[in-house]
Amino acid sequence: MSPPSDLRPYLRTLDAETLADLLHAQAERDPELRHSLELRAATQSGDVSEAHRLLDAAVTDGNVEYTAKVGAVLDTLQRMLDAGSRADLAPLARRTVDDISEVLEQSGDHVGDLGDRLDRAVELYARACAARPPDPEKLADWILEVEFDGPGRPVIDLAEFATALGEPGLKRIKSTVDDVLAASGPGHRHDVAERLREQLAEVVGDVDELVAILSAKPPRVDVSLKIVRVLRAAGRHSEAIAHAARALTHDKQPPAPEPLKSFGGPGGGAPGPGRNPGSYSDETSRRRKDFDAKPGRETYAALREAATADGKWTAQRRAALTRLRELAADRPEQADELARVLLDDGRPDEAWRACVRFGASPELKLELAEQRAAEHPAETIPVFREHVDELIERKDPQAYQEAARRLKLLRTLHKRAETPEEFAAYLAALVETHRRKTRLITEIRTARIAMPKAVTSHRAPR
Repeated sequence: MSPPSDLRPYLRTLDAETLADLLHAQAERDPELRHSLELRAATQSGDVSEAHRLLDAAVTDGNVEYTAKVGAVLDTLQRMLDAGSRADLAPLARRTVDDISEVLEQSGDHVGDLGDRLDRAVELYARACAARPPDPEKLADWILEVEFDGPGRPVIDLAEFATALGEPGLKRIKSTVDDVLAASGPGHRHDVAERLREQLAEVVGDVDELVAILSAKPPRVDVSLKIVRVLRAAGRHSEAIAHAARALTHDKQPPAPEPLKSFGGPGGGAPGPGRNPGSYSDETSRRRKDFDAKPGRETYAALREAATADGKWTAQRRAALTRLRELAADRPEQADELARVLLDDGRPDEAWRACVRFGASPELKLELAEQRAAEHPAETIPVFREHVDELIERKDPQAYQEAARRLKLLRTLHKRAETPEEFAAYLAALVETHRRKTRLITEIRTARIAMPKAVTSHRAPR
C-alpha cells in the first residue's frame, strides 16, 4: 500500500478564503480541531483565560468531548512554550494535570487517550515551571502530595522539575522522604519514598548514595548496568570495572530450577490457569527479562504486547523507557532506538524531545522535523539549517538544488514562526560564506528566493 500523498503543495496553491472555508468545515466535524483553533485565536496575545474557560466547561462533558478539550489546551500550552511566550503558563499547566488526574481517579481508568494526555500534561507543566519557576517549596509540596496521597498517577520524575525546585524545593522533598522512611514499614508510602530517594540522589549527583541505593536492590542486569554507568560518569572507572566484573560473575551462576507448579505438569507443557503470576511462565515476566537483557525496539514491542494483555503496561512502560533513556544518555547512538520506540508508541512529541536531548542521528532528526514543521516551525528551523549545510558540503548540482528547496522551506518556517528578519540575516550570511559557489547561487535564484542586496547588486562570478 503506497503512502498518502503530501497535500501541502496543492494547499499552497489555494487562496486564503478557500483554505479558511475548508478548515472551518473540518473543524465543524472535529471537536478537537475546533477547540484548538478557538484557543489559537484567543491566546494570540498570550492571554490564557480562554484555556481556563475551556477547562471549566469541560468538566460537564462526556469523556470524548472532555478529552478533545483537554487536548486543545495541551496543544495551546505546547505552542506557547515552543514560541517562548512570556506568559506564566505554569498555573494553567498545573490545573490541567490536576483536572485530568481527578477525572481519571473518578473513572478508575488510567489507560487510553486521557491517560496519555496526563503524561503529556506533566511534561508541559515541568517545562512551564522551568520557564517561569513558581515558589520552589510550594512546587515541592504539590509533588509530595501527588506522590504520597494521589491515586498512583501521575508518577513524577524529579529530574524534569529539578531546575524549578532548586535547592530549597529538593531539600523540602528530601526532608519528607527521610521522615517517611524512618516512620513507615513496607507499603505504598515506603515504596514511593524509596523511589524518590533514588531520584534525589541522582538529581543532586550524590554518587555514593545512589550506588548504595542501587546495590541494595535485588541483583538485575539493568540495575548493575546503571551502577556501572553512574560510576563511569563520575570518573570512578576502576570501581565501575570491579562492579561489572562482580555482576558478570553473578550472571554466570546457574539459574535456580523453576517450580513445577508453574507449568502444566511434570513434562512441562502450557501454563495452567492457576499459574503463579510472578513466575517465569508469566508472559509479561518473560518479556521483561528479555528486555532487561537486550533493551531495544524489538524487545520493547514484545513487552508492550504482553503487558498490555495483562493490564500491566503503564508501570512496565515507565520502567522500560527509563532504561532506554539511561542507555541514550550513556551512548548517544542509542538515541535513535529510544526515539523509534516512542514513535512506535504513537508519541511523536516525546520522540522529538528524545532526539534533541540525547543527540539522535541527523537522518532521524530530519525525518521528525519534516513531520513537525507545520505545527512547530520554530523547533525545526535548526535541523533544516544543519541539513542545508550538509547538502552544500556535498558540492554537487543535485545537492545544491535540494539546498535551495530547503532554503525555501526555511523561509516559510521563519514566516510561520514570525521571525522573517532572522531568515534574511541567515540567508545573507550563508550567501556571503558560499558566494564563490556559482551553481548554488543560481539554484537559490531559480527557487525565487530574494537575494541579499550585497549579492543582487553585483553580477555573480562565473
